[in-house]
Amino acid sequence: MSINNSTTAYARKALPTNSYGLLWGFLGVAAFSFTVPLTRFVVLNEGMSALFAGTGRAVIAAGLAAVALFATHQRRPNRRESISVTVVALGAVIGFPLLTSYASVSTPASHSAVIIAILPATTAVIAAVRTRVYPPKLFWIATFLGALSAIGFALIQNEGSTDLHAGDLLLLAAVLLCALSYAEGGIASKTLGSWQTISWGLIFSMPVMLPLTAFAIASSTFQATPIQWVAFGYLSLVSMFLGFFAWYRGLAIGPMPQVSQIQLIQPILSIFWAAVLLSEEITARTIIGSIIVIAFSLIAIRVKNQAIEPTQ
Repeated sequence: MSINNSTTAYARKALPTNSYGLLWGFLGVAAFSFTVPLTRFVVLNEGMSALFAGTGRAVIAAGLAAVALFATHQRRPNRRESISVTVVALGAVIGFPLLTSYASVSTPASHSAVIIAILPATTAVIAAVRTRVYPPKLFWIATFLGALSAIGFALIQNEGSTDLHAGDLLLLAAVLLCALSYAEGGIASKTLGSWQTISWGLIFSMPVMLPLTAFAIASSTFQATPIQWVAFGYLSLVSMFLGFFAWYRGLAIGPMPQVSQIQLIQPILSIFWAAVLLSEEITARTIIGSIIVIAFSLIAIRVKNQAIEPTQ
């Protein structure tokens, strides 16, 4: 089949905006809710290094992505899509896994889940800027208060210290990079396709992730138990690959603000899995902190739905 020079040659059939977007988004969030607890689990007791946990899963997922793209004869991203895919690679494939892996070495999964709870609102902010949609002032106020609440929670949890721990700073950076990739990935998915977007993002990340994985293997002494390797397999197959199929398809079907709102349940699920899988104690401060952060994020995303497209 030949490809025309017209830009419409790259356009896919418009996806219907309906409840299917919410369903796909929920499936993605459910898959991602295991990511933080399992990342914490695989690095416990020096089972595997944080570097390998963050990079190795991307390499495995990229291999699967290459097979899927080749087997289904998918086209390469065009120039505009390549920019978005590069952002996906930097944020969702390189930044978030690496930063959260290093944070997990010293930070309980339930604590991390509360900090990461500001991700939906952060995604909404970047999506607003990226799509040139102007939300009301309440949106920005709620987003600011949500971020402030997450930082306040981290400070309170740090046993009275007035400084953020290194793990908290890594998590905040991970949130920013992931939000950038989610917003760009949602836009690219509209023309490139949902699973194609993350697949190309994985492949685009290989010049960075392959050397880092090789270094991690050469410099690490692996002591992981069989169950830790199973958890690593989940991170590689689901967290880094299949989960994005559902998530980016949900964002592509949209509308993006409503679908991104589903992500508010992710920290709740992650905290639950941390208690079940890691036997972490869920304190009253953790519960209150998560409620406050999620509440502000919910307000921000709901208000953003009232945003008005700028006139041309």
